[in-house]
Amino acid sequence: MDRIEYVYTFGMEADEIERRLEAGAVGVLGLADDSSAYAIPVDYHYDGESLYIRLADDGSSTKIEYVETTTDACLCLYSDGSGTDSWSVLVRGPLRKLTDAEREAFDAMTLNESFHRLHVFDQDVEAIDLEIYELEIESITGRKTGE
Repeated sequence: MDRIEYVYTFGMEADEIERRLEAGAVGVLGLADDSSAYAIPVDYHYDGESLYIRLADDGSSTKIEYVETTTDACLCLYSDGSGTDSWSVLVRGPLRKLTDAEREAFDAMTLNESFHRLHVFDQDVEAIDLEIYELEIESITGRKTGE
């Protein structure tokens, strides 16, 4: 390894992980169906206790199919590492679709305040259902570069 560039990483303290979760809004959600994996960028909202993920469903959504078969999802947040501040946070746990009563708390105004604008790809916006899932946090780990 004498010719390979490297940098040491260290575990992040809980308060720093919390700050990263609160400051962020986008992560990569890892899903699985048996031996097939699927990872997608998603918007998320962390309120200090619960982590919510907003997904759009047009009735033929691959991501919704994978959500239904995933028992242990993983949300990855990270910096691109181009600077000196490189870090990553992994949140793992099952995904749970909010009940109708819980979903009512996310009206249009709350959705707009909690998540980025919805990206729509060649779909009729009226045909899209927004689904909110809670990533039930079973574990959170964080790593960062250090000296």
